[in-house]
Amino acid sequence: MLGVKVPRRDAEKVRKKLIELGILATDLRVKHNGEFVIFPVKEKVEGFEIVEETFERAKRRPHSYREVVDIPSELRPLLPSSFDIIGDIAIIELPEELIPYGKNIGEAILKAHKHIKTVFAKRSKVSGEYRVRELIHLAGEKRTETIHRENGIRLKLDVAKVYFSPRLATERMRVFKKAKEGEVVFDMFAGVGPYSILLAKKVKTVFACDINPWAIKYLEENKKLNKVENIVPILGDVRKVAGQIKADRVIMNLPKFAHEFLKEAMISVKTGGVVHYYGFSHENNLFDEHLKKIKEVAKELGRDIKVLEKRKVRPYAPYQFNIAIDFVVF
Repeated sequence: MLGVKVPRRDAEKVRKKLIELGILATDLRVKHNGEFVIFPVKEKVEGFEIVEETFERAKRRPHSYREVVDIPSELRPLLPSSFDIIGDIAIIELPEELIPYGKNIGEAILKAHKHIKTVFAKRSKVSGEYRVRELIHLAGEKRTETIHRENGIRLKLDVAKVYFSPRLATERMRVFKKAKEGEVVFDMFAGVGPYSILLAKKVKTVFACDINPWAIKYLEENKKLNKVENIVPILGDVRKVAGQIKADRVIMNLPKFAHEFLKEAMISVKTGGVVHYYGFSHENNLFDEHLKKIKEVAKELGRDIKVLEKRKVRPYAPYQFNIAIDFVVF
């Protein structure tokens, strides 16, 4: 194989030149020989010392953990094609058949993704008053706290103590773009503040409520981390808070149970204010049942609504979607 031999002091300058000429063999490893560096090249090039040399293949970082994971071949079709990344922590959902190979899968994820430092598998569904799930440590550092970055903000959180979905970043930015300067926002199920922190960059005040003390603890930390002062964290049951706040915009990011809190949302929103409602639905009936419930509660309260937008946010389970309905309350 042909190589270009240069003094070590000139190596970086020559490397850039060879790349510019398109003749550097990037699939082979550069050799170091005393005070000289030898670059593998695809063809001869004038102006440099050309030598014959043997080069080793360069190690390439795999594009996917599935390229390097060590499991029986008959189980490979069961490997998930994706997983959640929260900060530098990966959380993957594994079928029962793959649990015994969890360590191998975790190590493969670390090998394929340089920025990931810890890998967990989901042991349970999100459940309980605090909306958290049990996790199984597979590989990497044994910690559950991280800092997640999205939409220009930083969110410190503990994946074992609070609920957080990185898959809603686009939805959070959508709501941010609809919000207006001077608004008062009521984030009914705020968590560590992914909506609240982002919106605080734009609106007048955000009242951020959550029943999980760990969520409020991290929300307080995230206020400082992002240098926003116009958030009022509220630890407690939103039922006891509703009505004491009159907001221009209400966020109901609790899709499994949001329908149970429609009254609380509607007594907290000003006339002409907007509610961002989230739910889960089967693909055969995405919005009808939710709209029926929204209209029923509005009628009970002597109010009326106007739907602004209905949309699928993301797939949630087979044939199931996380949906959003934006509506004005009069």
